[in-house]
Amino acid sequence: MRTSARLSPALNVVVQAAQKAGRRLLRDFGEVENLQVNMKGPGDFVSQADLRSEETLRQELSRARPGFAFLMEESGASGDADWEWRWVVDPLDGTTNFLHGLPHWAISIGIEKRTGENSSEVVAGVIYNPAADELFWAEKGVGAFLNDRRLRVSARREMRESVFATGIPFANVPKRAEFSATLARLMPQVAGIRRFGAAALDLAWTAAGRYEGYWELGLKPWDFAAGIVMVREAGGYVTDPEGGDAWAGPSPGGNIVAGNTHMHGPLREAVAEGVTRVASAKAGA
Repeated sequence: MRTSARLSPALNVVVQAAQKAGRRLLRDFGEVENLQVNMKGPGDFVSQADLRSEETLRQELSRARPGFAFLMEESGASGDADWEWRWVVDPLDGTTNFLHGLPHWAISIGIEKRTGENSSEVVAGVIYNPAADELFWAEKGVGAFLNDRRLRVSARREMRESVFATGIPFANVPKRAEFSATLARLMPQVAGIRRFGAAALDLAWTAAGRYEGYWELGLKPWDFAAGIVMVREAGGYVTDPEGGDAWAGPSPGGNIVAGNTHMHGPLREAVAEGVTRVASAKAGA
């Protein structure tokens, strides 16, 4: 795998950390039937592979940038509460795929910069799928790349030609009604809807033009931190369903709509309508 000489020093640190954790995950993936697994919640698993990956990433990133804080899926927030820079890390996005031997999972690392007392932005990110040896990376003002190839979002303009990605709520996870309402509106209009089970890769693939758009409700910050800058630097849009900033406030919410310049608007309207319809039904109940 090659990466561009345009990598900044900070991103070079992230790439090296992701590759090191990825090598260990690939070894675990080859012995997936022997992994120790604990149930963390309905359909949400935590494995020894998750924990080892997170520890590898923490060690590598801390060594290179000791002043950065962390927000990590398994261990939560750590470091100086008045941080200026923070790593936002999902050590294994797509854990269920991983544990079932499906080679669609990734390491996702975003670099977050504080911009005010209650505001911040993600200025760079890396999403690495070791099984496919695909390393997606982006930096604000520099662009988005797959290994050393520049990425651009899809140019498709018609709903009937578009393929969208999403995450399907499972078990007792909230937002099932909102998802169903959105799906019912979109399915008759589009070429296809995919659910591959890794939010970070859904965003990376949207940046790469493999999807025209992606939506999901109820994500956590580490699920989409790197993906936000990826899609934007590839020429697309990422908002919440109302059109606001998807990364707003000290604890970003997880209702995400991403898309190319033509399909983001129609997709966002469909998701917003689904959310509003369910809210109205609940209010009238």
